[in-house]
Amino acid sequence: MPPDYTDESRAVSTTTPSSRDLPRYAEELAEEIEDLSQDAEPGDRPNDPDRFLDREGSWLDFNTRVLELAEDASVPLLERARFAAIFADNLDEFFMVRVAGLQRRIATGLGVSSPAGLSAREQIELISTRAHELATRHGELFRGQILPALKEVGIEVVMYDALRDDERKTADALFDEHVFPVLTPLAVDPAHPFPYISGLSLNLAIVVRDRENGREHFARVKVPPLLPRFISVGARRFVLIEQVIAAHLPALFPGMDVIEASLFRVTRNEDLTVDEDDVDNLLQALERELVRRRFGPAVRLEVEADIGDRVLDLLVRELDISEPQLYRIKGMLDLAGLWAIVDLDLPALKYDATPPVTHPQLRSSGETSSAVDVFATMRRRDVLLHHPYDSFATSVQAFVEQAAADPDVLAIKQTLYRTSGDSPLVDALVDAAEAGKQVLVVVEITARFDEQANIKWARALEHAGCHVVYGVVGLKTHCKLALVVRQEPDGSLRRYAHIGTGNYNPKTARLYEDLGLLTVDPSVTADIADLFNHLSGYTKHRDYRTLLVAPETLRSSLVAKIQRETDNARAGRPSGITWKLNSIVDELIIDALYDASAAGVPIDLVIRGMCCLRPGVPGLSSNIRVRSILGRFLEHSRIFRFCNDGAEELYIGSADAMHRNLDRRVEALVEVRDPDARAGLQRLLGLVTDPGTSAWELRRDGSWRRQTTNEDGEPLRDYQLTLLRATAARAAEARTEPHP
Repeated sequence: MPPDYTDESRAVSTTTPSSRDLPRYAEELAEEIEDLSQDAEPGDRPNDPDRFLDREGSWLDFNTRVLELAEDASVPLLERARFAAIFADNLDEFFMVRVAGLQRRIATGLGVSSPAGLSAREQIELISTRAHELATRHGELFRGQILPALKEVGIEVVMYDALRDDERKTADALFDEHVFPVLTPLAVDPAHPFPYISGLSLNLAIVVRDRENGREHFARVKVPPLLPRFISVGARRFVLIEQVIAAHLPALFPGMDVIEASLFRVTRNEDLTVDEDDVDNLLQALERELVRRRFGPAVRLEVEADIGDRVLDLLVRELDISEPQLYRIKGMLDLAGLWAIVDLDLPALKYDATPPVTHPQLRSSGETSSAVDVFATMRRRDVLLHHPYDSFATSVQAFVEQAAADPDVLAIKQTLYRTSGDSPLVDALVDAAEAGKQVLVVVEITARFDEQANIKWARALEHAGCHVVYGVVGLKTHCKLALVVRQEPDGSLRRYAHIGTGNYNPKTARLYEDLGLLTVDPSVTADIADLFNHLSGYTKHRDYRTLLVAPETLRSSLVAKIQRETDNARAGRPSGITWKLNSIVDELIIDALYDASAAGVPIDLVIRGMCCLRPGVPGLSSNIRVRSILGRFLEHSRIFRFCNDGAEELYIGSADAMHRNLDRRVEALVEVRDPDARAGLQRLLGLVTDPGTSAWELRRDGSWRRQTTNEDGEPLRDYQLTLLRATAARAAEARTEPHP
């Protein structure tokens, strides 16, 4: 019988490509690494490194913060391994998109400097220096800290040569039965051209010598991506599959002596280019482009540190790699493969399990998870959801599922940007369509690295009878909207809506921090209905009452609201701005914030990822403070607060302060007006900006400093742990409530 790779006693199955199917800490990173060819031009002021931090360096700073979590000895061991894997995944995507874009800019002669005043070539040089330093630091962390710590708790990754006799027999048997049959050695000679090397695949570069004539030949063996990277040979003892293959190369090359075998890995340009104006069928054009993406030029070559010069010269020549693109790695290549170790069922080595809790307004009395009538709850008042603390299954998912099953529901409209492979929301939409309801689904099939999955769901929904559209030509539909039209008992029609900051994905909803609003507010639901009509038809609606919509009104509205705070500060009236975002890159927005700061507006920014704003510069940004919070959950919500002379405005939504969000996407922010929901947002903003909360602080020189203790050496508050404890207390209180 073949081995059960899902059984810890045999092997753990994972590969780099399939690890992308898992909910990951920074899945959204692929979208934050925007296509360089579409970067907006900077504002009227000249490029100035004193005003703008380099975007690429800021992204590398973000990934450095991820690495610092992996280096943190106070973090549970398998979570440290998880952050190490996330760091590797992130860096792969950065090279596939951002570095590839810079190299394309150099190749095409586009000489526009970045807002920080750097040319594309200068940016590539800085990236190469930083990335090499980080790769070295990453490898040293794995070899010097994580591997020894794993060994101390009984988890060992063993070299093939160090296996015990019984373990070697296990590995050999697995090779003979399940690895050898799928291996394909490819020779390189005048009759065999250098083979295509797929992006992110692991490969063995081999030199063999013919025993009869003494001639040496080069060959390549691809490590099968569908087989487990870590092979279990005993109780929590593993050997890497590439080492098992290397030990059995004589079986692949009978009559030859194996002179050298070295592992290598290529990263390719995997960006997509689809001109929507010039194609009749976007779905088919994207499918063709996905095939082409596999053959993008190489942008990085990773090799083992002890690779021989002959083999390295051949790889560099055939892959057209320059010295800055070459990374010599000591130890294990592709540490994204650590997901296999992370997934071991060892709760004591992970963060405490934190099951989400049903929101109090959606909970039956005395129960924590009983289903309630979501529509009745929404009619009473708005519901502000905070995932993953509030259960996605008993809120957003229940909203869509109840709509699909309710005979009084006439229509459902929803956007889908990223969803899980077995999404119950998609199933509910299919059920609704098959029940005869009008179902409109706006599927963004160009969501980076999820294109193939979204094409699959688009076809499945169409087959079920849903009306599937792909949004507005030239724009990505990134807003998170769901609208239900229901006939009430009195015969009237009422709209129910959800608008949020995160994707309709039940899996990532347990790992990503996001906000959502369930509402029947007529002005909000009318705006959402108008926006859906804009997405599905040819309307040019721009007059929204409660929404700020990109690309029509979002940029101008944000700038106007910042200017209003500036005017209030100059007039001596109360002013203030607090934003919690994923990234802030847009120069026009940053300039407006600089002007507000100079006028005396206090500004707090909590930015998880990239920040090109330079805080604390006298006369420019002395009133701006920038913090960053990372942890077990990916901070993904977007909140915009404006003091407005005491008449405070609060918005949540899908957009960051980036060119792509403001100019090239359909985004939506909604003003939160319900008193309880507003109070919840105010508490969150107060917590993330509190100096007593642990965070990274951005300094005026562009460096980040992590603050985990106060001046007296006492630990600062962990933001996410504080919310988890509050959620647990709320759940415990619910369990003790008497039944009615």
